[in-house]
Amino acid sequence: MTSWFRRRDHNIFTNATSLLICGLLAGVVVAAAAFPAAAMTGLAAKAGGQTFANLPSELKEFSSPQITRVYASDGKTQIALFYDEFRSDVPLQDISPFMQAAILAAEDRKFKEHNGVDLKGVARAFVSNKQGGTQQGASTLTMQYVRMSLAYSATNPQEVIAATEDSPKRKVNEMKYALQIEKQISKDQILERYLNIAPFGNQAYGVYAASQVYFNKRPKDLTVAEAAMLAGMVKAPSSFNPTTPSGKEQITARRDNYIVPAMLEMGAITQAQADEAKKAEIPSKVKQVGRGCAWVAKNHWGFFCDYFHRWWLEQEAFGSTSYDRERRLKSGGYRIVTTMDIEGQSAARKQVSERQSDSSEKALLLAGVEPGNGKVRLLAANRKYKLDDPDNPQNKPSSDPKKAKAGVRGTHPNTTNPLLSGGGDIYGYQAGSVFKIFPIIAALENNYPLGYTIKAEKQYRSNYIVGPGPATCDGHFYCPKNSGGAGGKVYDMWSAFANSINTYFIPLQERVGSEKVIAVAKRFGVQFRQPDEAKMTTKEGGANQFGAFSLGVTASTPLDMANAYATLAGDGMYCSPTPVEQISTQDGQNIDVGKPHCTQATDKNVARAALDTARCPVGDSAQLGNCAGNTAGNTRGIVDHPVFGKSGTTDAEKTASLIVGTTKIVVAGYLVNPDYQDHNDHMKHDTVNPAVQYTVRDYMKGKQPQGFKKPTSSKIAYGEQRSIPGVKCDSVSSATNRLEDAGFHVSTGAPVDSECPAGTVASTSPSGKTIKNGAVVLEISNGKGGQPNPGNSAPPGRRN
Repeated sequence: MTSWFRRRDHNIFTNATSLLICGLLAGVVVAAAAFPAAAMTGLAAKAGGQTFANLPSELKEFSSPQITRVYASDGKTQIALFYDEFRSDVPLQDISPFMQAAILAAEDRKFKEHNGVDLKGVARAFVSNKQGGTQQGASTLTMQYVRMSLAYSATNPQEVIAATEDSPKRKVNEMKYALQIEKQISKDQILERYLNIAPFGNQAYGVYAASQVYFNKRPKDLTVAEAAMLAGMVKAPSSFNPTTPSGKEQITARRDNYIVPAMLEMGAITQAQADEAKKAEIPSKVKQVGRGCAWVAKNHWGFFCDYFHRWWLEQEAFGSTSYDRERRLKSGGYRIVTTMDIEGQSAARKQVSERQSDSSEKALLLAGVEPGNGKVRLLAANRKYKLDDPDNPQNKPSSDPKKAKAGVRGTHPNTTNPLLSGGGDIYGYQAGSVFKIFPIIAALENNYPLGYTIKAEKQYRSNYIVGPGPATCDGHFYCPKNSGGAGGKVYDMWSAFANSINTYFIPLQERVGSEKVIAVAKRFGVQFRQPDEAKMTTKEGGANQFGAFSLGVTASTPLDMANAYATLAGDGMYCSPTPVEQISTQDGQNIDVGKPHCTQATDKNVARAALDTARCPVGDSAQLGNCAGNTAGNTRGIVDHPVFGKSGTTDAEKTASLIVGTTKIVVAGYLVNPDYQDHNDHMKHDTVNPAVQYTVRDYMKGKQPQGFKKPTSSKIAYGEQRSIPGVKCDSVSSATNRLEDAGFHVSTGAPVDSECPAGTVASTSPSGKTIKNGAVVLEISNGKGGQPNPGNSAPPGRRN
């Protein structure tokens, strides 16, 4: 059935007559009808004649609040709904004819006959009210639409009051607006707008929401009984609420004794349909329609949803304040396709849940970013994204003794904290040696090539001044050691990164300048959310004395570091992480907000060279150098694609981390205790490493292997080579002076068998040539004879 009522004629005589009559009656009859006590007041008198003609009649343009829908990257899988009012407009053609008839039967049976104001209804209401009968307001459906429109288009609280207050003035205003609207749009348009704006209770606004909440169906599929029940609720949604015993009784009586008979009388239904409708059971339960991230269909999508929500609230394009942005999200009716990859997210969640239970104090966190555009593809944690029930809490007391004593509960198994992306009081976690990529980048930018050598001692005495502690020596100097006692030989960037040699990277940081290393980290997206740490990374806060920075002692998040390493695979292009593929308005217009925003964080050759060193720790082969070791060597075989990355461990194993990247995805994994970072547990790589490795493997299934690009010049790898002077059988002091004059860093090695006199230089390591400013180790003769080293020898007294 199309519109079963006829369109009334719009003609000058009808409209003029209506205006004349309303102008005469508005001041007295309307006021008396709705508010008998005010019938003879000055307000009622003033409402007539010229005053009525001068009232405004043009409604402000407005859009009623609409549901915003958020989807995964496939554009089909719905992640979440955001709304203040559960409403989604539908055209009249998609609304059941029974619903159209029912709302007229309930609210305005003369709708097809009047021009916005039912004058007979006004008079009837006046008589009924004066005689003490049921109070009648005489509002037509058009006038009701006016009232709701004025409330929704209000720009301040006073306008809302004026649109809804119980007064003769409001009634007269509605009449004037209603008459004008009926001249501008058709009856069908008025009915459609009314059905889309009317409240139906239980958070349902508009007929689409009502159909979903009460019957879990589309408006076009509503039956006679369903339509009659919904129409009956509009008058008083709270009183006629079928989920309460009294409400169910009242709405049943209203449906059966008032609305269905009226629909029959109007000719909208048959007697058989009326009889059948009265037999239908009224639902006593409604569909729970969640909103926001705590109601996502799968709670392992919740952390991504939360990241999106926080991202939205930071975008100035959606309003000048976070309040404005929130309101726009919850009322704008946007269609948002996010960057979340369903398969990648599922793979990450599977790996996390298999290796760490939701109830564990340890949090296994995975974040994945696509290189070259900053698109966040996955965020997974061994937590349920939900608030803990305060009446029946599942979360145990915090593992932090101070918090537990204060009654604070931990974040497991339930939390809505942004564990992976940071925010609020989540600053991040120490990630350890994954930060060593930053001194490599800073060194390359300052013309130190990959082949730059340093004699890495087992313990290195730096010139950084620190307070008392386990890493302090000689009173007040920062003196780091290597894990497992490694060191004591010459390393370049490949081998030092492969073996995670602390005593290589701290002197490298010294020579480059720690402030330059910190600047790289900032350009690559590390946020430094903790106030004290943020201060330390500034010039004023002593960045030039931040000795331990390259060892990952500052807080970071998995998302920060996944995106930092993705910048390498993106040829040095840093892209702000984004959760959005596309945002569309209700009318299908695309918005540019959320598109990749990228800047060149470092030269592409620097990025390519640094990435070449990062192939070493994860068991791949460097294209330009020799790795000579690894820390997560099984990664390449598991992923079965060219890979790069780095593992990290903090002091006492309080955190374990691994980053693994390909040309398509970079995944950072952290194993931490987010509630108490000063814990005594040991975070093991046999938990975090496979979670990251197999997530990357699953993400890359079906994708063609793609290699990494080489720098366009080999100089960034090998630098300027210099000949090493021959110092065989020289004294140590003389050899040291000559080598330092030649621009090398000189150190002394262990005694070796040599034909040179004991205590003199037997040979150098390396010999022949090495990189400018590189390390040269003097090997000292023990005087016990041995084969001469022809590569770097000269007769005593000869100088090359």
